[in-house]
Amino acid sequence: MPNDKTQLPLDSETFLSIRKWYLWALAGIAVTIIISQILIQLHLNSQLSDSRVINVAGFQRAYSQKLTKELLLIKSDFLKTEIAPKIKELSKTISIWKHSHIALQNGDKDKGLPNEDDTEILELFNTLEPHHSAMVQAAETIITSYHNNSLTEASLEQNVAVVLQNENRFLQLMDDIVNQYDERSKTKLKNLKQKEYILLCISLLILLLEIVFIFKPLSLQIRKTIGNLMQNQVNSDARAKEVQQLYSEKEKSLQELQELNFVIDNAALFASARKDGSIVFISKKFLGLLGITENQLNKPLAEILTTDSGQQEYLREVLKGNRKNVIRTEEIKITTLEGKDFWLDMSIVPMHQSSRQQSILILCSDITERKENSLKVEQLTKQNFEERMLQKKVQASQIVEGQEEERKRIAKDIHDGIGQMLTALKFNIESIDPENKDKTIEKIAYLKTLTSDLIKGVRTATFNLTPPELSDHGIFPALQKMTVELSKLTGKTILFDNKTDEHIRFDSLAETNVYRVVQEAVNNAIKYAEASYILVTINYKNDILSVVIDDDGKGFDDSILGQVPKNNSEGGMGLFFMKERIDYINGRLFINSILGEGTRVTINYRTEKQEEEHGAE
Repeated sequence: MPNDKTQLPLDSETFLSIRKWYLWALAGIAVTIIISQILIQLHLNSQLSDSRVINVAGFQRAYSQKLTKELLLIKSDFLKTEIAPKIKELSKTISIWKHSHIALQNGDKDKGLPNEDDTEILELFNTLEPHHSAMVQAAETIITSYHNNSLTEASLEQNVAVVLQNENRFLQLMDDIVNQYDERSKTKLKNLKQKEYILLCISLLILLLEIVFIFKPLSLQIRKTIGNLMQNQVNSDARAKEVQQLYSEKEKSLQELQELNFVIDNAALFASARKDGSIVFISKKFLGLLGITENQLNKPLAEILTTDSGQQEYLREVLKGNRKNVIRTEEIKITTLEGKDFWLDMSIVPMHQSSRQQSILILCSDITERKENSLKVEQLTKQNFEERMLQKKVQASQIVEGQEEERKRIAKDIHDGIGQMLTALKFNIESIDPENKDKTIEKIAYLKTLTSDLIKGVRTATFNLTPPELSDHGIFPALQKMTVELSKLTGKTILFDNKTDEHIRFDSLAETNVYRVVQEAVNNAIKYAEASYILVTINYKNDILSVVIDDDGKGFDDSILGQVPKNNSEGGMGLFFMKERIDYINGRLFINSILGEGTRVTINYRTEKQEEEHGAE
């Protein structure tokens, strides 16, 4: 059997189980999304690179035509005008054309061109190279001859003819290269589409697995949890009956027990007796109390002391059992021959055990009046105890009623929120038609939104039960998380102000009760005070943890704070539970409210802070 110290509470065990499965589900969806994004980004980078390559290749065609045009203009204006500007422009065109030609093959980081590794494209460039070199060499020959003042009309015509002869073939090959680039880009796009379809199938499979292995078990777990809560209610009622039974038995035992006192002044009532119970000596005051004379002392001591047969049998056992050298004290009720009842505080002292004449000495004192007073006090104590137990029963019934209301609220939230979203999720997944891709994509987008809402609903439900931040990190992160979540859920302005710089942990019971009181105060401000601005301030100074909740709600008449609520309307039971929780941890609760101006709730709890031990298990 598991050790009780390591066994987790039901709410923590349920939350950890839900969190583990949700982490796996979210991890699966996240992996598919990340892979999709990586593939898309890689394709976009590739497309960007391909577009630059195609753009530069297109410019190569344009620059070849520009080169031819500039040579023809130089040829036509060779004898008419100054051709120096045209030679300069030609040099610039040749430089750019040559650099781009090399960059398309070997890559260029400045232009964003990758190193070409496609064998078909490189083979086309090899075929293109003679034509490109011939055109470049002819143009550079004209430029060099011009700068050396050796350019003639015949050489100019000859080199222009070389360019014209190679231009057509150059343009054809560049078209082939551009087409090859375009074909490669289309192939990459097709591959990406195939991968996207595969990832879409994986996403659908993950959603199906989530339904089978997460949502369905989760619904069963929630049903089981609610069943456990109801069973705990039954067990609680059974324990309450057991407590009532034990109380009745205790009352019965209290009636049977008697206060034992040793009275100093016991010399007035005494007697001595032998081992067989016969009387050796008895004082006159004792005889007067018993209402007998010395002539009647021929009976055993037990019969002399009382006329009641049961009392006589008891005294025989007491006197017979006192054989050890120990003083024994008894409070015994006796009944005289006159029918009067007395209570005696009897001390039985062993004496002369070796002698047969005398065995015990009995010292008594009359405690009848004290016994009567004790019975009166006992009756008053019993009455007071019954009143306190009645009050506790009323408080317990109010607490049980509040717990039942909280269970109803949680069940309603689960049924109206999570249950309906699970049903909608099931119906939408069943209606997916893989043949209708557009509709499928639209429904998957809706399913993602619905799944996010469902996760939010489950987190809200588990958060309201027991927030993990409270047990894991303490009261400060838990209150901050609560204000953030409530602000998101209600749309109200709910702020958290932590005036303590260092991280502090307190007793877990104190943290839980303080958290619940703050939660109740904020909920009252939202639900009953209709506040739109709520500020939760926490501070720790001089060993006092102080939490203040201010709101701008409609307030209430704080004269009702001293009254015990008869029902849970208008937050009355909430205020009662807040006081009970703070009293339980020996803290102090102050509530100040003004009608129309708002309410301030202050919690003070004196304790020794405990620094959180990092890295310790």
